[in-house]
Amino acid sequence: MTTSTRILARVAAAIMTAATLAGLAGIHSVEAQAQTPPTIQNLVDAINSGVKTAGKALADTGISSAPHSTIPSGNGPQMTDALAAFTFSLANENMAPAGANDWNCKPTAAHPEPVVLLHGSWMNAYDGFAYMSPQLEQAGFCVYALNYGQEGLLQQGGLGALVPGVNGIAPMEDSAAQVATFVDKVLASTGVHKVNIIGHSQGGPVADQYLKFGGGAAKVDQLITFGATHHGTTLDGIATLGRHLTDMGFNALGFSQLLVGEGLIEQVAGSKFYTTLDAAGDTVAGIHYTSVATTHDEISTPYDATFLTAGPGATVTNVTLQDGCPIDLSDHLSMMYSKRAVSIALRTLDPTGHPNLTCAFNPYAL
Repeated sequence: MTTSTRILARVAAAIMTAATLAGLAGIHSVEAQAQTPPTIQNLVDAINSGVKTAGKALADTGISSAPHSTIPSGNGPQMTDALAAFTFSLANENMAPAGANDWNCKPTAAHPEPVVLLHGSWMNAYDGFAYMSPQLEQAGFCVYALNYGQEGLLQQGGLGALVPGVNGIAPMEDSAAQVATFVDKVLASTGVHKVNIIGHSQGGPVADQYLKFGGGAAKVDQLITFGATHHGTTLDGIATLGRHLTDMGFNALGFSQLLVGEGLIEQVAGSKFYTTLDAAGDTVAGIHYTSVATTHDEISTPYDATFLTAGPGATVTNVTLQDGCPIDLSDHLSMMYSKRAVSIALRTLDPTGHPNLTCAFNPYAL
């Protein structure tokens, strides 16, 4: 199953909603329609107008809700591939990955900083970290995971709001605020002053937003990311095309937002979100950054756009997963089920206890 197929599988669970939205969008008088030129942009405007009208009517139903997050409870089994984890999460959408969210865990002298896991777009804590989380816990770290970026269908969440296990669809500014609250909870529970963050995909820019504008710079030691859209993505050119069309007056990305949610639209390279995020450079003083990319990434494109440039007072290590290990064929999702990726995370967090990197075959889009 390819990455695109997995995404479509999530969409399929809510696709009937599109017909409903189309019906809602059509609630306009005949007279008004007669006065409106029949252009594609007018269709987009009509749909957006219908969504806003319906949103008011359904505000109290839960279908339309403000951005929020949930803390996963319980622990699912460890998984060794993304497809198995995805399938499990469909029926267990608020399950924590093995090893995560033990609120009785206390950091040790050997591992004094808890690790906070941030999943990617249209994902959740479980299917993002079902392989890595238990290995971090077994290595002696206190591990915590959040399902962030949830939002109602008729706000900005798109059809993902109706699909089990889909998070990371709300505006990234709101998601970063949720991360800030969660980190404070982790710090209060563990009694320490700083955490380390591991982010996949959207988890990278959400962490960046938190570090730069949400008070995270004083509460985070290291940020480790995998396939992070730190500078946005072209999605092999499709997203950039959408941005250009929008700049020319056709709201292509606004139309897409109805399907995927604002959190994904913000990740288009050149968006207003990144203009603000990167205005003062990639990094924040005092933070140690490790950014890991895979040459087979088909979502965060071009793959090396995930790399960072160190600013004053920060350190950056950029790593290509295939350097020294060409048999690792991980793509955007399967890299989170790569033995090499786990070894990079462990070596970064504890270079003395885990000095060696693993090299093993990992398939593309398993």
